[in-house]
Amino acid sequence: MQACPICRASLNGASVCRRCRADLGKVQEIELRGRTLAVAGLRALVEGDAGGAARWIGRARSVHAMPAVRVLARLMATDLTVMITGESGTGKELVARALHEYGKRRNGPFIAVNMAAIPRELIESELFGHEKGAFTGANTRSVGRFEQAEGGTLFLDEIGDMPMEAQTRLLRVLQQGEYTTVGGRTPIRTDVRIIAATNRDLRQQIYQGLFREDLFYRLNVVPMRLPALRERTDDIPDLVRHFLNLAQAEGLPAKSIAPEAMERLKRYRWPGNVRELENLVRRLAALYSEETIGTDVIEAELAEPAPKPLP
Repeated sequence: MQACPICRASLNGASVCRRCRADLGKVQEIELRGRTLAVAGLRALVEGDAGGAARWIGRARSVHAMPAVRVLARLMATDLTVMITGESGTGKELVARALHEYGKRRNGPFIAVNMAAIPRELIESELFGHEKGAFTGANTRSVGRFEQAEGGTLFLDEIGDMPMEAQTRLLRVLQQGEYTTVGGRTPIRTDVRIIAATNRDLRQQIYQGLFREDLFYRLNVVPMRLPALRERTDDIPDLVRHFLNLAQAEGLPAKSIAPEAMERLKRYRWPGNVRELENLVRRLAALYSEETIGTDVIEAELAEPAPKPLP
């Protein structure tokens, strides 16, 4: 009797046996539900943001965007550490929030920390907290971000800017699941999911001695690259319409973009990615009287200023 070696053949000559066909159907159904949840989750996050801080909406029609959507869908039901990479303005924090809001830790806190915005000498205190008297000016005990994020998600943005001393302490947390406050001696157990993000090349930083290789592999359990807007130009019309709707909801006049003007937007390089597109759309809604924005306006907005002559 010929058995199914997953799945080369079956007794009746079918290309896939009944059991494998059923399993395949389950996998496809799970993936489909996950992808639907991912896209719906991103839309819900963006549309629920009254400030219009959308960074990663669209129907993901672009072939370059779909891998990130698939990864996002599959991560919804997991608690794995994720490393999100992408240029500034691509929506790394929005994706991190989606992973939290539609994941296993949705009922816990989401704490975001931008490593580049904290003075280097204060990063360890900011992350792990400090005891009274730990350093000059530490007049009371301070709770760190890890303690604030207990049971939830800690988003470490611009992880490439973390100084080496703090990297060593973070590595211990990932290895042992515990940390000590600055000036403290008692280890504190922690239950936090880590999502990190960067726009830097961490492998190059490892080569330069600026980032710990062992920490990189601890954080890079699931790598997720967000494509630049110039790589997903098919999503630009959806993004433009979304930002125009947000502007109208805030009291600005209703606008639309002429088809040829939309094509011009799709040909632009977008060095600032979705953030730059959002700012442009808000400017169009606020400063121009035309109900339909034409190519001339878009060309004027996208034109680079001529360099000033040297004195």
